[in-house]
Amino acid sequence: MPFIPHTEADIAEMLEAIGAESIDDLFDEIPESLRIEGLDGVPAPMNEMQVTRLMHDRAAQDASALSFIGAGAYEHHIPAAVWQLTTRGEFYSAYTPYQAEASQGTLQVIYEFQSMIASLTGMEASNASLYDGASAVAEAALMAVRANRKSKSRRVVKVAEAIAGTQGLRFEMAEFDRESGLADTASLIGGEEAPVAVVISQPNFFGAIEDVDALTDAAHAVGALVIAVVNPTALALLKPPGQWGEKGADIVCGEGHPLGVPLSSGGPYFGFMTTRQSMVRQLPGRIVGRTQDLDGKAGFTLTLQAREQHIRRSKATSNICTNQGLMVTAATMYLSLLGEQGLARVAASSHTRTRQLADALCTVPGVSRRFDGPTFHEAVLQFDRPVAPVLTALAERDVLGGLDLSELFPELGAALLVCATETKTEEDIQRYRDALAEVMGAGSSLRDAG
Repeated sequence: MPFIPHTEADIAEMLEAIGAESIDDLFDEIPESLRIEGLDGVPAPMNEMQVTRLMHDRAAQDASALSFIGAGAYEHHIPAAVWQLTTRGEFYSAYTPYQAEASQGTLQVIYEFQSMIASLTGMEASNASLYDGASAVAEAALMAVRANRKSKSRRVVKVAEAIAGTQGLRFEMAEFDRESGLADTASLIGGEEAPVAVVISQPNFFGAIEDVDALTDAAHAVGALVIAVVNPTALALLKPPGQWGEKGADIVCGEGHPLGVPLSSGGPYFGFMTTRQSMVRQLPGRIVGRTQDLDGKAGFTLTLQAREQHIRRSKATSNICTNQGLMVTAATMYLSLLGEQGLARVAASSHTRTRQLADALCTVPGVSRRFDGPTFHEAVLQFDRPVAPVLTALAERDVLGGLDLSELFPELGAALLVCATETKTEEDIQRYRDALAEVMGAGSSLRDAG
């Protein structure tokens, strides 16, 4: 969509109409001490042709390497129809549907999205989405504090910390078992003060499948709410959070990026959130509802719209008002095209490819599995030498080998997180295995590096 700026004549005419001599006059209430002359690091202006060429060059760089990284950003096949429909003018330029009578198409898309996400997570109500998965976790933690009024604790058993930490919440990381990579229930629930909420990731960061039934029941036993952070693709195969344990999770959130959104150099992303009907008034953001008009025709409108979020600022339930509408549109198209069986096939294929990848890489001397439990589409591998130099050497061969865990989890030693989805073929896996064997067999220099 091209951007056509105002001409100098346009600007002069508008300034004359409002009685201002320059654009700077429009900001005269801002003190001089708060103004800056320029932004360091911002390149010189380009015209449309130059910007288009620059973006094509950068896009070509992204497409060259074979990626096995994962860790929250997953490459899935996106049917061509998804973005052909999403970028139609009716969706592409649509904004917040404040006027229901003029926004029925946008409202219906959001309603369909909410219905699909609620069904996928096994919950009763969904909002229209949030900025990303990380902010969704933060909002879920704040929602849990508001909803769990029986608990005086503000302990939540991290991006989440940047949003919710300033409001008095204390985030604690649970310990994990070094053999299985699973959360330790005692560290999750224990302590002198019971947590107000327990965040359970399924699968967890290592790709391992948690015993969510036991964790959910243990959290509820001490009066804590359960916040499920889930991969939506995995839910096509795994038990929905609404059925975890005896009572099910209380709030479910996660990153919706796997549902039809390309990697695109690190974004965009969008978060989703669902909950029980009893807690729906604590749900941040907006909700679209379906009703009937006087003629009996289906109609869609914003419902339970928290007016205070727009005008009461600090007293609002949340400062989340705008959802990632374009990404939600793409996700709705994606889920509609794949359907229940199609999404299950994507998930099953991703699981199979990751198992094949881990098996193939572990045939290389010096590489072994780190954990022995079941996984979804990520796995942790143990190396007999520092991982960083190995990844550098693989990148020189156009293979992005995974995520080095040595800084995030130094207790694991030389460990690597790898991922495969349905987009990886047997030939891709063999290429990675051959490149890794070449790098690992290059001598002892990599073993002693770092």
